[in-house]
Amino acid sequence: MRNNFEKVIRRTRGVILIQTLVFATIAVMIIGGLVSWAGTNIKVSKSNLNRERAFQIAEAGIEYYRWHLAHANADFQDGTGAAGPYVHNFTDRDGNVIGQFTLTITPPPTGSTKVTIQSVGNTIEQPTKTRMITAQLAIPSLAKYAVVANANMRFGAGTEVFGPIHSNGGIRFDGLAHNTITSALSTYDDPDHSGGSEFGVHTHADLPPHVAPNIPPDSDFTDSFRSAEAPPSTMSARADIFLSGRQVGVPAVDFAGITTNLSTIKTNAQSAGKYYAASGGLGYYILLKTNDTFDIYRVNSLTTGNGQCNNSQTQALGQTGWGTWSINTKSLVAAAVPFPANGLVFVEDNLWIDGQINGARLTIAAGKLPDVVATRKSIIINSNLLYTDYTGLDALALIAQSNINAGLSSLATQRIDGALIAQNGRVGRYYYNSNCGSGYLRTEMTLYGMIGTNQRYGFAYGSVSSGYQDRNIIYDSNLLYAPPPSFPLTSNQYSIVSWKEE
Repeated sequence: MRNNFEKVIRRTRGVILIQTLVFATIAVMIIGGLVSWAGTNIKVSKSNLNRERAFQIAEAGIEYYRWHLAHANADFQDGTGAAGPYVHNFTDRDGNVIGQFTLTITPPPTGSTKVTIQSVGNTIEQPTKTRMITAQLAIPSLAKYAVVANANMRFGAGTEVFGPIHSNGGIRFDGLAHNTITSALSTYDDPDHSGGSEFGVHTHADLPPHVAPNIPPDSDFTDSFRSAEAPPSTMSARADIFLSGRQVGVPAVDFAGITTNLSTIKTNAQSAGKYYAASGGLGYYILLKTNDTFDIYRVNSLTTGNGQCNNSQTQALGQTGWGTWSINTKSLVAAAVPFPANGLVFVEDNLWIDGQINGARLTIAAGKLPDVVATRKSIIINSNLLYTDYTGLDALALIAQSNINAGLSSLATQRIDGALIAQNGRVGRYYYNSNCGSGYLRTEMTLYGMIGTNQRYGFAYGSVSSGYQDRNIIYDSNLLYAPPPSFPLTSNQYSIVSWKEE
């Protein structure tokens, strides 16, 4: 019996040993797996940590160069005077180098303010784990609006505007606005009719469906005060006129900033652009061409109207300098003049201009310095002035010391592409009565770009008793961050306009 019991014990011990070995092996495999899993997690965590740090280092590169441009806004070589890329160490708060960012800077094209910054970040611990960010920085120009004015404005029936409008005065708008219209005034006394003050932005257009008993139609300068468009009435949406709304009592635009420094443009045109002194005649005519050249003529005489062709509205509208502003005779000064590299042309005389550009960025200014009210110069556009490319490649600014006009002989259907700035005067057309011939009444004017006018804008009068029956103003948003050369800016500080990781 005892021997049998000992045999059982020995057999049991053998089984236990085998089970122990099995379980030990399983335990070792599990522990090994856990250790391997933990090691992999640590490696992944470390890799993710370094990727995140590389991303933050790349962001730091963008912020660094934004800071650099705030102190040297025309330096696109990182203060080195040499081509990049530019490598910078990135340190922790204790001054230890933990990574680097590498910058590639693409300066803006002529006239534009948009600079492209590519920043690649990496850590010292894992230098191959890189992150790349590309950002575009730009200084916004004053081309924030389709129309910006420093006076009371009236946009009559038949006007369609694609883009924001602002005036430091009041605005009467009877056309169709696709964007917001704003005024710095809460109310104002519309000078085109008697009565009390109406809203800073108001309309005299009929309410839909334009039948009685709605308010009477917009007819002429003597139409009456509209109580529905004045306090104490509530300013209604009038979504049939203001598709994106209207606002009153907003901050005024600093119009001093839009009167860009003609003296600086003249100096830069004399040194590296094209400068023309007084013509000895009535002014110059420039024909722009798509091969990056222009022809320039001296204007010797203008067309004259008959005795009954006069501006009967001169006193009522405060218009000075009335005339046909249409060329009769001219003589060639120079042909095929290359566009200047800095894009600046300055004429110290009146200027007539039309034609077409293709891939050019130009600012053309007219003025007589020093500035004297009696000798201020204007720009006249009597034919089409066109872009070829509408993606921002083409850009043209016309800056007149006085007015920008369309004359009596302007095209019946005319288009003007560009930013138009009337520094001290107005953008528009003089009043021509029916005695001036068929030219007194025109069909359609299309303006693509923006308008900056110190005085009241207008290409038509009343219910189109003179001027263009239809007026289309289309805002060119490319002008905001990529304006023509020497166009006025809102500040000297860059803002980020686009950002992406690549």
